Order: sequence, then structure tokens, then C-alpha cells
Amino acid sequence: MSSYMGVHVSDQWLQSQFTQAELRSLMSKFIAVKNQNGKVTVGDMPPLMVKLNASNSMFNEEEITGILNEADADLSNEIDFEAFLKAYLNLQGLASAKSGASKQSSSFLKATTTTLLHTISESEKASYVAHINSYLGDDPFLKQFLPVDQATNDLFNLAKDGVLLCKLINVAVPGTIDERAINTKRVLNPWERNENHTLCLNSAKAIGCTVVNIGTQDLVEGRPHLLLGLISQIIKIQLLADLSLKKTPQLVELVDANNDVEELMGLAPEKILLKWMNFHLKKAGYEKPVSNFSSDLKDGKAYAYLLNVLAPEHCSPSTLDSKDPTERAKLVLDHAERMDCKRYLKPEDIVEGSPNLNLAFVAQIFHQRNGLTTDSKKISFAEMMTDDVQTSREERCFRLWINSLGIVTYVNNVFEDVRNGWLLLEVLDKVSPGSVNWKQASKPPIKMPFRKVENCNQVIRIGRQMKFSLVNVAGNDFVQGNKKLILAFLWQLMRYNMLQLLKNLRSHSQGKEITDADILKWANNKIKHTGRTSKIMNFKDQSLSSGIFFLELLSAVEPRVVNWNLVTKGESGVVVLTLFIFFVNVDEEKRLNATYIISVARKLGCSIFLLPEDIMEVNQKMILTLAASIMYWSLQKAVEDGESSPSPSNGTCTATPDASPAPSVSGEDEISSLGGEVSNLNIDDAASDTTVSSQLVNEEFNAVE
Repeated sequence: MSSYMGVHVSDQWLQSQFTQAELRSLMSKFIAVKNQNGKVTVGDMPPLMVKLNASNSMFNEEEITGILNEADADLSNEIDFEAFLKAYLNLQGLASAKSGASKQSSSFLKATTTTLLHTISESEKASYVAHINSYLGDDPFLKQFLPVDQATNDLFNLAKDGVLLCKLINVAVPGTIDERAINTKRVLNPWERNENHTLCLNSAKAIGCTVVNIGTQDLVEGRPHLLLGLISQIIKIQLLADLSLKKTPQLVELVDANNDVEELMGLAPEKILLKWMNFHLKKAGYEKPVSNFSSDLKDGKAYAYLLNVLAPEHCSPSTLDSKDPTERAKLVLDHAERMDCKRYLKPEDIVEGSPNLNLAFVAQIFHQRNGLTTDSKKISFAEMMTDDVQTSREERCFRLWINSLGIVTYVNNVFEDVRNGWLLLEVLDKVSPGSVNWKQASKPPIKMPFRKVENCNQVIRIGRQMKFSLVNVAGNDFVQGNKKLILAFLWQLMRYNMLQLLKNLRSHSQGKEITDADILKWANNKIKHTGRTSKIMNFKDQSLSSGIFFLELLSAVEPRVVNWNLVTKGESGVVVLTLFIFFVNVDEEKRLNATYIISVARKLGCSIFLLPEDIMEVNQKMILTLAASIMYWSLQKAVEDGESSPSPSNGTCTATPDASPAPSVSGEDEISSLGGEVSNLNIDDAASDTTVSSQLVNEEFNAVE
């Protein structure tokens, strides 16, 4: 069995500057160079730093050599891992100084989850604790630990076993995790704890969270800034869940003309929330538009006008008459409380302009009372604009997959966001590095329509070079938002990414191209070798709808991961689940199995974005992604089993004592994710440089022969 390795650095300050995910990725690259050259010297650093993009493309290899020369004139000098880390940090600092400042993302979901200054907001922590106490206080398992004291660090300790985070994800998006897959014993061993965190991180990605550079070990250690960053995203997804035309058709009132509805559908949830707020402020006579959830809300006046127009029966004239911003903020919160809005922030948070807490507060007001009318004509038009179920599911899958890649642009609506071509170029560059000619690309905002067409034309050219089927497809089809062609292109791109990752794992062995037939053959034979009889003819075999085939496949790659006492037959009848008897029909049995399959696969380490309906209805595309992800995990496990554990270099790194036999797979530096490498360190697949046992990989794949 493979073991989980934690990287420890003797310099505690240096260790604190990196997450475990980052350290493992950097260590794998450092070891790879050492294995090739016998030792790592200063002269080995420039090409390695370029590959890691340590300077964020600010310096080329020659310039990096000059920088390193200033610190150590002799390029033949050997360096250890700590010196490598210090040089990496130094280069990042110089790159930041050269660029002027780090760019901040506008999307709330792209919130920074790891920084060099690991500070946390006590106000935000208190707010999130209050939210958790409110929504999870009655949970059968967690109620023994709740409520959490806001004044302590109990939240971080409670989150260390992964149960709290998994439950919180289910509050945000009900049904995401099958709770039967969560390990909920009072005392968990390292294997079970690691499984919970792996399930948590893969499920967080599946609801739209950005989990760049967060590894399971970071959660086990309860690192406050990482935990709060993740919790913040989960809670915001919950609070902004209704900010879409699908959930709240009344939002169509925010647009003046029908042709603006598509634009509204493409907006990020927080942008829709701002649009909604300004809509009511304009009606209330507040002339200054609100463009952010920070400085524009500090004086509390916008809140006063908003609440007065939404709930005039609770308004108080003294709110606007107050000259003291803190006093006005207090009156605003009193007004909101009379509207049954839970008080998660203090007057000081409004005055200080806390963006996360203000956004959450406005979202809560919207949820409690949105003040929109029910114009039947407009609502019916909005409902006509929504996609059919299948299209919506595929758009969701591709959107989440793209966001898991760790590219700069965050996708809110695939059909709208791809129309300028830039997003697709970013994805292509991630999936096939070096394929994009950035000198011929135009970066948003793009005012000239022909620039968008140029971007999309380059996308088509690259797609043809990658052997995609693009007959009679032109860049202008993407600019015009042709949904059918966009989905077809993204499917080919996602499939290409999957097959390339599988091929890379075998690059030290046969190295032939992987096909859908190879995946099918591997899956059938993997099950056959366990003595079971399940077999499918193709990925649209209707027998897959019961879920039994995938449960047997998961059990074949990791025998202990499936609890067969929880599995139904996919037939009508009586089902016994943990001492409870349920009378269920066929569809309900299939759904039980499908939800369990998805959670077990994520718990194992597979990064997948399909829904239970995709398994029940045997959606061929999504079924293939699931099978490929399980195969990828299994092959990667064989690779890891063939690697020798890295030995400590000058005492700088050691294995964590509570090693787990289940590999830590979080989708960032280890390559169990079909989404590819999502670390913002821009490190390539770790498997391509690590020492691989060709024999083990061959045996794993060629077991089908």
C-alpha cells in the first residue's frame, strides 16, 4: 500500500510559508532533479524555476541565473531542499515587486486560500462559527460538539476529522455527499480521517469551490487561514444559491429589455446581488450606485435605504438621521433583525468595510425578502431562457471541471464566458502547454468584436491540431454562443485531458495512446480478476444504471472502500440500511447506489463532476469520465507503490508519523484528479518527473491482457 508523506522543514518560518500540497509538489520536483543529476546545484535552479513558474513569468532563465549568481557566484555549488525553498520564495518576492502588486480576483469563489501572510479575521471566524452553530446544531453526530465557542480555536480542532466540513457542504448544496460514505466514528484512525478530507476537497470542487493548494494534511493540521478560506467559500455558495434565474425567475425584473436577460444569466452571483441592491436603492431615491461590498457600504446609508424600501414597517427615521456611522450600522442591524435576518456581523464590521461579511449580510437580506414582483409575463420569458435539463447538467460539469484546473479566469456561465475566446485559450494552455500563441490573443475586456473572433479562431486551429472533430465549425460559432458546438468542443477537450493524463502515467512503459476501448477493457478485467461476473459492452450499457458495476469496480481497486451492507440491487423491494428498513422502488434504489458511488469515488480520491442522474440515465460521456477517473487513481496508486519513499535531505524532511495507506489526493499536486494540475504554482504533472516503476504500471494496465 502507498503511504502518505508529509514534508517537514527544520526552519519553522520557512515551513509556514507553504501548504503541505505545495511542499509535496516542490519536493517531487527537487527529488526529480537530484535523481537525474546525482545532486542539485545552483546551476540546476534556473530551468527548474522557469518550469515551476516561480517568478510568474516575470523573469526568463537567463535573468534567473543572474539573480542566483548574486547570491551564490559558483553555479556548481550543491544546495539542499531548504535553500531551494528560500530561493523560490526570493524569486516570487522579486517578481511581485516587479509587477507592482499581486492581482486580486473579483470573484468571491476565487478568494485567496493561501498567502504568505497567514492572517485571519476574527470577525469572519465568529460569523462562520455562528452560521455553523445555527445550521448544524441539530445534526445527530455533530450536536455533541456544538455549539462552538466563537472566542476559541475550537472550530479548527473540530474540523480536523473532516466530518464538519462534509456536513457543511451538504448544507450548502444538499445531497452533494452521501453521508453513508463519511467516517463518523468518535475516534478516527489516520486512514479514515484522510478519507474524510479527500471526500471533502473533491466534493468542494464539485460544488464550485476553489481548493487550489489545499491538501488533506493541511486540513488535518487545522491550518486556520486555509480552513476559513474553504469554509467562507462553502457558506457563500449556500447564501448565494438562489441568485439565478432558474432558482428565482423574479430576477428578470432587474433587466429593462428581454435581450438583456442572457447578460443577466452570465453574471456571477455577487454581481447579480449588487444589481439587485442597486435596483432597490434607485427606487428608494439613493443616487450613489453601490459597486462593491466594502467601501461603498461603510457609512451604512445604503443599507438604511435598502431596508426602508424592503421592510418599511420596521424602518426607523433615526437610522438616516444618525451622524455616527457606527450608531447607524447598529440601527441597520436592529432593523434587519426585526426582519428575521440572523445577526452574524457587528456594527464595526460594516464600518470597517468587511467585504465577505457584507456580502453575506446582503445575501441574507435577499433571501429573507427580495422585494421583487411576480410579473407573470416576465417570469414566463425567464423560464423560456433556461436550458433543458441535459444541457444544464453538461454546462455544470464543464464549468466545474474548468474551475478545478486552477486557471486565472473563474467561470460563472460557460456559454457566456467562452464567447470572447480567452477562457478557452487558458484551458487549452493548461491542458496542452505551449499550444497557445499568446502574442496573437486579445485579453478581456475586449471591445472590438473581431478580436473575439480572432481568439476563437485560434481556439479552433488548436483544436484541429489536437485532432478534434470540428467539421464546419468556425470561431464565430463560439462568439455567437452556439451551445451545441460549445458543449461538443468542451467534451472533446475534457476527454483529451483525461486520456493524456492516463497516457502520461504509462510514459515510462509502453506509452501508446489510450482509447475509450482501453478504459472499458481495463474496467471489465479489473472486476473479472476479483471473481465477480459484472461486465459491460460499452459505456451506454443500460445495466450501468443500477450502479452495481461501478461499486464492484471501486471495490476491485480498493477492497475496503465499499460497504456492501449499504448497497441495493437496483430492483424494487425491501432495503435494509444500518438497521433501518425502507420500502423503495427501482429508481430510488438506483439513486441510493448512484449517490453512494459518487461519494465513494471522491472519498477514494477521484475528482469527478457528474450527478447521480448521469449514472441512473447512463449518460455515456459522464460514465466515461467516472470510469477514467477510477482507472487513473488505480494507475497512480501503482505508480506510487513503485516509488521509493524520499529520504530526508540533511534532516529537512521527514514522514508524518500517522501515515495513511490511502494516498492523499486533493487535486492540486498529486495527479488523481482528471482536472489535471491545479496548483497555482503552475507545476506540471508530478508523475512526469518522479521515478516510476514501469513494471508495476504495466502490470496494473496490462492486467487486461
